[in-house]
Order: sequence, then C-alpha cells, then structure tokens
Amino acid sequence: MRLVLAEDHALLRDGLIRLLEANGFTIIAAVDNAPELELALEDPRAEAAVVDVRLLPSFTDEGLQAAIAARAKRPGFPVMVLSQYVEQLYARELLASGQGAVGYLLKDRVADVSEFVEGVHRVIAGGTVIDPEVIATIMARRHDQPVDRLTPREREVLGLMAEGRSNAAIAAAMFVSEKAVAKHTNSIFTKLDLPIDIDDNRRVLAVLAWLRV
Repeated sequence: MRLVLAEDHALLRDGLIRLLEANGFTIIAAVDNAPELELALEDPRAEAAVVDVRLLPSFTDEGLQAAIAARAKRPGFPVMVLSQYVEQLYARELLASGQGAVGYLLKDRVADVSEFVEGVHRVIAGGTVIDPEVIATIMARRHDQPVDRLTPREREVLGLMAEGRSNAAIAAAMFVSEKAVAKHTNSIFTKLDLPIDIDDNRRVLAVLAWLRV
C-alpha cells in the first residue's frame, strides 16, 4: 500500500516513516507543509494518506483541509488524520461526506504501534476510526441530542463503533454475541432516524450524529 505522509515535526515524521515501512507500507512522499501535501495527494500512485491536522505555513488546519479536498476529488480516498489535541469539529468535518475510509487519532495513539497500525488498516479497508479520547470528551459534553434516545448499552456500542470496530470486535469487547450487537446497532440506526439506504454508510452516519453538539 502506497502512502502519502504529512507531519511538520521532523523527528515524528521520521519515526512514522520507519514505523509504517516496517509494517509493510510504502511511503511515496513525506512532507511538512500544505503546498507539498496537495501536490503529493495528486499523485495517482497514492493509495492512502496519513496527515497531521496542523502544517506549515500557518499551523491551523491545512492538513485536514488538504485531506478533505483530496477526498472530494477522489471519493473514498483513505485518510488517517493525526492531531495533537481533541478537536471535535475536525473529526466531524472529516466525516461530513458520509463516506467511510477516514480516521481521526490523537498523536499519543502512535505510541501504541499495534493500535495505530490496526487503525490505518481499518481506514484503508473503508472503516472509520475515532480516537477513544475524542469519544470520551464528546460523551462528557453531550446534552439534549438525538443520542439521548439511546440506552446506556447502545451508547457503549456506538462508542465502540466510532472507534472503527466491527460487530465481531464489539461483541468481543462487550462479552456478548454478535447477534446481540446486531440488535443494538439496528436499534441505534432506528433511534437516530437512519433508514436503510444502500447509498449511505449508516455506521458513518450514526457516528456523525453522535459527533454533533
């Protein structure tokens, strides 16, 4: 899998290159600024990207906006976005298209190599991955939202869904059957007013509903 990497911190960028290449990825471009990232994302060889939210020249949200623009040109292009801090707006903006193949992780998560690599693989496979710390922050702030209709068990399922876990993985984490998880997810979709639609990824839409404040 050929990746584009964007990270402004030289040491972390070098570490990510080594980590990703050690796990079977090929880095076709490693950049530290938005203009070079935009050019790299136009390379037809690029199959996915790992991108820092804040890049040169202004260190605001250049990386995120470049990733969103790339996905507008190439729908479904897999992007894993890394952030230093919990920024709920960034996670929501990344998911706004309603498509999968996106991830939003805090940089601290890179320290857990297996978890980070697994997250990148989930995104490449078309899934969504939201950092558990982002999830915890959102849950602590939430009030008067559609997810208030959910039971505590359904909230737990939705939180694990936001981390990009499959029904099987959710079942294992909660020590229940996959059938029970399927029942919870169907109930979540119903309570969040997400009817069956083959053109929409309801898991992504459910996470989007959950991210709104």
